[in-house]
Amino acid sequence: MKLLVTGGCGFIGTNFIRLMLAKHPDWHITNLDKLTYAGNRLNLLDLEKEEPRYNFVQGDICDRDLAMDLLADQTFDAVINFAAESHVDRSINDPSPFVTTNIQGAQNLLECARQRNISRFVHISTDEVYGSLGDEGKFMETTPLAPNSPYSASKAGADLMARAYFETYGFPVLITRCSNNYGPYQFPEKLIPLMYMNAMADKPLPVYGDGLNVRDWIFVDDHCLGIELTLLKGREGQAYNFGGNAEETNINVVKTLLAAVNKPESLITYVTDRPGHDKRYAMDYSLAANELGFAPTLDFAEGIRKTIEWYEANTTWLEQVQSGEYRSFMDTWYEERS
Repeated sequence: MKLLVTGGCGFIGTNFIRLMLAKHPDWHITNLDKLTYAGNRLNLLDLEKEEPRYNFVQGDICDRDLAMDLLADQTFDAVINFAAESHVDRSINDPSPFVTTNIQGAQNLLECARQRNISRFVHISTDEVYGSLGDEGKFMETTPLAPNSPYSASKAGADLMARAYFETYGFPVLITRCSNNYGPYQFPEKLIPLMYMNAMADKPLPVYGDGLNVRDWIFVDDHCLGIELTLLKGREGQAYNFGGNAEETNINVVKTLLAAVNKPESLITYVTDRPGHDKRYAMDYSLAANELGFAPTLDFAEGIRKTIEWYEANTTWLEQVQSGEYRSFMDTWYEERS
């Protein structure tokens, strides 16, 4: 199988490419990535140098000519679109890049793939398109979309565009929506890597509001297995939910991490909550379980242990991503809320 993966130098895309090439000796993957602040070419540089089944192309999914040429030059069996601006805080600060990449970029990629007669298109979305849950219940694929941040609104827009391409053109689109991922290569603006790095540097750990917002956590490889199942077995036009069956409050995640690295809870600092902060997410993945055979393989405790082991073995990678535009943004963002 030959895949075009977009946004493959990001967190989930990196893990997907590595896992699929390891599992499938006959698969070939081309990675199209713009290399914005969270896209790190070093994540896959070893494959670029040593793996003939991997090819890297730098470029933007909004670039119609590039996408058309790339899809014409090779006979891809499928496109998997990870490419997105994905940080809620950044979307609050400036929504415009999220509209450009997440909606216009997705539409451009869909149209180019349709014109090139690609036989399978998997669009990677998020549980955040559903909005916020109360204390009970879980998101199902039939839950109405009700996004509450510019980021989630842009992802919902892309989901609806993908649906429209299936309904209008019969284009073979599938959508995956997943709960909070964690694991190797995650850019440190997200909760777990940010808290880990601050803890190891004995810096304050900024926790929004009362820390009682609940998320369902999934180890990134389990999500990647769900995407693989969607690609190979999913029904065209269908959205599939994926989750880790691991609901945790943010404060409990932070305390669990501190305990794992033997750092004191006195490092926790509560900061002003962000606008429109969803209270709870939880995913009903019974459709994916029944149709695709999906089930998470790691519980939260084991996943956190594996994640910390990876951090400890990859201190150089962590140091490399703690610089420049990312660092200045995060410092300013939390400073304004302290």
